[in-house]
Amino acid sequence: MTATLTLHQYAQSANCYKIWLTAAHLGIALDRREYDILKGETRTPEFLANVNSNGRIPVLQVGDRFLPESNAIITYLAHGSRLIPTDRFDHADMLHWMFFEQYHVEPNLGTVRFWRRFVGEGALTEFQRAQIPAKLAAGEAALALMDEHLAGRDWFVGQGMTLADIALYAYTHVGEDGGFAVRSHPNVAAWLARVAAEPGHVGMND
Repeated sequence: MTATLTLHQYAQSANCYKIWLTAAHLGIALDRREYDILKGETRTPEFLANVNSNGRIPVLQVGDRFLPESNAIITYLAHGSRLIPTDRFDHADMLHWMFFEQYHVEPNLGTVRFWRRFVGEGALTEFQRAQIPAKLAAGEAALALMDEHLAGRDWFVGQGMTLADIALYAYTHVGEDGGFAVRSHPNVAAWLARVAAEPGHVGMND
């Protein structure tokens, strides 16, 4: 990669964290530009016109091109690396777990964490508060499925850490911020420790 890589981010977002965690494992340097989403800084006319018309982060700027969506970004960064399986089935299975993360983990663990830790339950709308019980149940169901899958295996796909593990780790390891009983799932807890022990690992607040 010869183009300058700039990550447009909100540092407390686990979707952003998974990107700099991937970059750390691969020794890739990223410039970072911070936005405060609580102040609407990704909804300004300048941001919508020049960075992402969808008004969301993270976005990876590659030279003069812009790539949104966290799992697309980590796939770009990890192209040709050990974090993407070469076996055809394992590659597809990695994508399966990355889709699972965005459909079952981030909308539940991530959303409730954001509401409770950063917005505050007192500032939520009635509609948002009414969604919390269902999101807690759906998140716990996702954790139970992950725990079952990890029984007798160290990683989600194959014999080593892949992008599937990085994508799932990002919101799972801070799930307790939202009230999820993450470490009551023993296989998930052991897997979280394995990911954190991998050479090159960086914490969310590092």
